[in-house]
Formats: sequence, C-alpha cells, structure tokens
Amino acid sequence: MTIFIDNKSARRLFLHRHGLAQNPASRCNKTDIQNLIESIGFVQVDSIKTVERAHHLILFSRRQTYKHAMLADLLEKEASLFENWTHDASIIPSRLYPYWKHKFGKDSIAIAKRWEKWGRKGFVEISDQITQHIENQGPTFSRDLKPEEKIPGKPGWWDWHPQKTCLEYLWRTGKTAVSHRRNFQKAYDLSERVIPAQHFEGEVSHEQFLHWACSSAHQHLGFATHGEIAAFWNLVPPAIAKSWVKNPDSGLVPAEIQSFDKKSSKQVWVRPDIAETICQLSKLPGRIRILSPFDPVLRDRKRTQFLFGFNYRIEVFVPEAKRQYGYYVFPILQGDRLIGRIDMKADRKNSILNVRQIWLEQSTKWSDARKSALKSELKRIARFSDLNDYYFSSDVFESSKTHRIPKNR
Repeated sequence: MTIFIDNKSARRLFLHRHGLAQNPASRCNKTDIQNLIESIGFVQVDSIKTVERAHHLILFSRRQTYKHAMLADLLEKEASLFENWTHDASIIPSRLYPYWKHKFGKDSIAIAKRWEKWGRKGFVEISDQITQHIENQGPTFSRDLKPEEKIPGKPGWWDWHPQKTCLEYLWRTGKTAVSHRRNFQKAYDLSERVIPAQHFEGEVSHEQFLHWACSSAHQHLGFATHGEIAAFWNLVPPAIAKSWVKNPDSGLVPAEIQSFDKKSSKQVWVRPDIAETICQLSKLPGRIRILSPFDPVLRDRKRTQFLFGFNYRIEVFVPEAKRQYGYYVFPILQGDRLIGRIDMKADRKNSILNVRQIWLEQSTKWSDARKSALKSELKRIARFSDLNDYYFSSDVFESSKTHRIPKNR
C-alpha cells in the first residue's frame, strides 16, 4: 500500500526540516546558531544588501535574537563553519570538510575547463605563484594582488583579472579557504591554516561520500525525488541518487505527496515511519516572518510552487521593464503558508526601512490582525538592520488593489 501524505502535513514537515518550527523569539547564542546551520545543512551567501545580506536574514528569520557577530565568531574564531560551494557560495559546517574533498578533486578539472572556455585564460598557470604568495604573506585579498593586465569585456563577475580568478579557483578547489571577510571581500588563506586539523585531515571513502551525500540530503528534505536529493548539496548526479533511493540499503520507500491545489500528487521517497514523524511535529509559530529571496525554503522553485502554490523568482537579472514585482522582493511566511511578498529597501541615509509595495496571495485576507503582525515584523527587521524605523505610504499598506496577486499570473 502506497503511503499518502496530504499537502498540509508535507508543508509542516518541510518547514520543520528547514528550521522554521521553533519560536523565533526565543533567546539564542552561538551554539544555537551552529546547531541551526547543522539542521538546515548550509546557508547561502549572497552579496546583495538591499536590506540585509542573505545569510544574516536566513538566520534572523529563524532566531530573531541572532546577532551578526555570532556568525562571524563561528566562521573566523572557532572555525566550526567554513565557506565553499554547494549550488552557490554557502556557509557549511566544518565537520563536513572531508566530504568536500571529493568535490574539490572533481571541480579542479571541471572548473578550469569551463572558466577557460568562458574566456578566463591564464589563471591556472599562475596558481603556484599565488599559492606561494599566500603561504608567505598570510590571508590575502584580491586587492593585494596587482593585475598584470586589464581584462577586456563587460564589467561584472567575468571582468576578473587572472589573479582574482586564480584566487577563486584555489578556493573552489580546496587549496585555500576564506579566513575572514572585510566589507564582504574575501581574505584567502591556505586551507590547512583555516580548517580545524581534525576536519582538514579527515578522510572518507568514495562509497561513504556517495551514501552520505544522498542520505543527508534526504534527511534535510524530509521527503524527496531522486532529483531533489541530488540537487540539495549538488555533489552527486541524479543517476547516482536514483540508484541510491532504489537500493534497499537506503531504507526508503515510495510515497505520494499531495500538491497545494490538491489536484495532483507526485511520487517521492520517504522513511517508512514518516506518518509517525509527522504526528510528532510541534505546531508551527504563527508569527509573520519575511524571508530572504535566497532562503532554503525557496531554493527549489518547483518544489516551493508544488508545496505552497507560491510562484517565485528573483528578478535581479530581469530587465526593469519586464519585472512583475521588483528588483529584490522578499517572500512573506506565516505559519505553514507563504502568504505574499514585499518590496522593501533600507534607506541608510535616513535610517528608514522603506516599504515600496506589498502583494498578497489570492487566498490571503488582508485583516487588521495580519497588518499589525506585518508591522511588528517590519519593526524587528528595521532594528536588526540597524535602522531607526520603517516607512510605507498609506496607499501601499491600505489599498486592496495593490495587494492582490492575479490568479493568472
């Protein structure tokens, strides 16, 4: 008999596994933040700071007594976390470093071929030179290395000079690690001087690596297709995950998960005791929380739409005239529902969180209680972002016409 999981239960389990089940108002310390990142798996890093950078907002949305210095201490002083690559730049528990060694070996060849194909010539040839500089001089910023030539092309990421490209290559392939950041710029040092010895020297076999990559991904997701398992860490191809889920040693069984609109379902893989697990889940907090666009809940857009009926994309790279909402719009979570999105930006000059627009999902009522709850969250975010207050025009906050997302979006 196939296990069937209704949509509400699936959403609850998914949010629990993504760290959104505990009371966000509870006090926390560095150990709590370490444990939170361990339970989520990793936290994505992103440079955009219209309000607050992604990694800080991801942690704040779950522990609203979180302080920026807690993460800095875990990364730079205790080294219980390190920065590297999953699907993107991320903060990862240092105990997982032995598994990342398998990624480094694979990426050293793949990245070199891909980046040189994209026009970044010459960075591999200077690797020994840059490594020697770091060994002798210690933590090195890109600005410390004078480019020998100007690389023509469009401004942006791929305008890197060979020295900067080499620094990123050495980092992505494990030769160096990020020791600290200043104004968000990375300082690179030799990995053995950054990663704690017990993790740097740790080894796992290829078979152990493959099993961990699949089993830990499934644990963090709660239920998943083999493609979702492969995509979580972005460490193994879907074919490997497909073989793993079908192997009896995985301990998984097939199940059907109901979609948000209850009109369809899809097959996923679950633990046999998933019904008992769901029954033991605590009630989700009812507080409104504004999520980072890079929150792990939203990383897999198809999964988010299937579970929450929430169609979301980041429009940073969409031409302004073609944007449906805005440059950097934040999703709004309440309980087990994604109820809308908000366009807001920090006005540092006037120390104000400026709310430009709010859109609610069709099924969400714009009640006085919900307005009050959102105002409270805006106040908390403003305070966390070192702003004095928030601001919105009456038209933005009161007009029902501006708050409803079309059904045919």
